[in-house]
Formats: sequence, C-alpha cells, structure tokens
Amino acid sequence: MTQVAQEIPKVGLVMEEVRVVRWLKSVGDTVVAGEPLLEVETEKAVVEIEAAATGRLSQILVQTDSRATVGDQVAWIESAEAQGATTAPHAADPKPADTMPAARMQGTTAFALRDAERDAARIRSTPIARKLAGEHGIDLGGITGTGPGGRVQLDDVQRAIGASLPADTGAQSLSPMPLSPMRRALARAMSLSNATIPQFGVTNSVDWTELQAMRGEFAASLPPAAPKLSVNDFLLQAVARTLIEFPALNATFSGDPESVDARIVPASGAHIGLVVAVDDGLLVPVIHDVEQLGLAEIARRREDCVERSLRGRLKREEAGATISISNLGAEGPDRFTAIINPPQSAILAVGRRRDGVVAKEGAIVVRPLSELTLTVDHRVADGRLASRFLARLIAILEGRDWRLN
Repeated sequence: MTQVAQEIPKVGLVMEEVRVVRWLKSVGDTVVAGEPLLEVETEKAVVEIEAAATGRLSQILVQTDSRATVGDQVAWIESAEAQGATTAPHAADPKPADTMPAARMQGTTAFALRDAERDAARIRSTPIARKLAGEHGIDLGGITGTGPGGRVQLDDVQRAIGASLPADTGAQSLSPMPLSPMRRALARAMSLSNATIPQFGVTNSVDWTELQAMRGEFAASLPPAAPKLSVNDFLLQAVARTLIEFPALNATFSGDPESVDARIVPASGAHIGLVVAVDDGLLVPVIHDVEQLGLAEIARRREDCVERSLRGRLKREEAGATISISNLGAEGPDRFTAIINPPQSAILAVGRRRDGVVAKEGAIVVRPLSELTLTVDHRVADGRLASRFLARLIAILEGRDWRLN
C-alpha cells in the first residue's frame, strides 16, 4: 500500500488560504479518486475538493473549522493504485482523526462563533450573512430576509445590526469598515485587471424582437418542469457560436509581454462565465463547452450555477473561461462598460432593454433595444476583430437560427 498525500489545490486566481468547512468522509472510509472528499471555504465561495486517489482515508491532518493554505497536506489516503506517491511518516499507525490536534485553533471565542454560524445555517441565509450575524450575536431567526425565497442577505443583517445599536452610537456607523474576504478578493482581481490588461470597448445596439418571439415559441415546447428560457440562455448560445467562428478571441494571454515566453493560448471550446451578483461581491461561475449545448440544457446549467452562486457554493472546475457575460437586467443602466475578469480576454456588458425608435425599411418603428459593450484585451485582439465579433454576435441574436435541444 502507498500513502498518497491529499493537498489543497489552487482553486481561484487569487486564492491563498481556505477554511475547512467539513469532511465528507471519515477515517477508514473508502474513497474514489475524483469524488468530493471535503469542502473548503475560499474568499469567494464554498468549494468541493476531490480525492487525490482511490483507497482508504487513513488520516485527517486538518480538522473542520481549521485553516490551510494552498499546497498544504490535509489528509493521507492509503492506496494500492498510486505510483510514485509521497509516503506518509508513520503511516502504518495513523492516529484517529478525533485525537489529532486541530490546526491553528483560535480559542474558546472562535468555537462559540462557529457554533453560532452552524446554528444560523439552518435558516435560509447566505454564508456571509451568517458569518456577520455570528460576529455580532444577531439571531437570524428574527430577521426578515429580502433575498430570493426570503433568504437573509448581508444587507438584512447590517440593517439589524444598525437597529440594535444605541441611538448615541450613530456616528460609529460612519466609521471605516474592513473589507470582507470576498470584497478583498474582488479588489485584488480588478486591480490586477486594470494594472496589467490594456482594455478597450466597442458598443452597438441589438434588437430583441425576433429573440422574444423565439423565446415564446420554445416555451410552448418545453416540459412543464424544465427551467424557463431566459435572455441569458440565448446570449450564452450566441456568444458560444461567435467564439467558434472567431477563435482568435477564444483565447487567453499568458506571460510577460516583454518575455519571449509570452503566448496567446487558445481554448479547447466555448467556456463562458456568467457574472452573478451576490452579497458583498460578484461570482463568475463558468459553463463549459456551450457550443455543444441546446438552449434547454444551457438553461438547466445556468439555473444550477446561479443557484449555487447565491448559496456561495461553486465547483472547483468552474473556471477556465475566455469571456464572461454581465447582464444587469431591467434595473441596470442603458449602457455600461465591464472590467475584464483575469485571465479572461473579454467581457460582454448587456444594458437594460428599452423601447427605442429605429428606421426599418423606410419606416419609423418602435423596437425593444439594448446596448451591448464588448471589452477586449488589446494584447489578444484589435479593434477591427472586436467590431466584427460584436457585429456577428448581434446578427445571431437578431436571427431565428437557434437550437433548443
């Protein structure tokens, strides 16, 4: 038998440290390579970490609620299949998990806080809302949630904290607030984007008339339990088709431009991120190989990844996009410019739909319009290519060539 080290992989671009949320297996259990073994909380979401090998979980080194950094060994798996794996010291006589000291324990106060967070988890709420409520001793059961399905969100907890303060402490609410882990990660990523990526944008309007008609036609043929088709589903399919037609934009830039090792790396398929607004930040889950999917399957995957984003639970494989879509919906502005999410090469910003007057075949008509702004990494593409890409994307969106299944 060989002892295989289970390590913490790098999940995100700016991830450095994680908190072990829970182990999905116990010492002595059989595990299969690739199946979820533990859940860790990064700066952005709770992510499942897969088992590194098939065998028996022989030792847990980092306990629940303890912290670990990327590359840390958190467990040993006894495997007969692994070749050239690292051998665990004293692996023949591992200590039971419950006798191992918890790594970097932070005292009784920390335990009380975590107990409060676990109790709060039974109430429909977001992870950051539960954390803030635990820090301030706020009972989530007494808060009316304003999120989807009555979910308690960060703003709800902040309002409850403000209401619980004495009247003469109002000035304290104006004092600077430290960044949350998600806001800090977002700040780092956007600063990196602005500092290292030369970005430019191209804008044009799209007429949603035909798409709205197709959406209604497809809705009648979908099973009752199937997710309803959204504009984002059509956008995902249209962007995927355009990426395949313009492979030069379906790529990422790698390396220092001054180095001979700098490269433009093409993607294997149309992997597209969808920007989801969550409490105190943004998450960008990725739907892979969208060019192979019909609208019905895109809708199912979109609904799944959005729901998991709102719950703060993404999968480790939800990365690797070359472009993202940011749609602020009906409450958004007419037009906006989004910042590229590194290491991606482009992002499409979708303005709100509004009625606009346009000329069609010599007549003045009113049509549902939106402004689309494509922000592009100038190291990967120039203005001419970006303009052609956007024009082709709009032609697809205004046409009737769609694949449902």
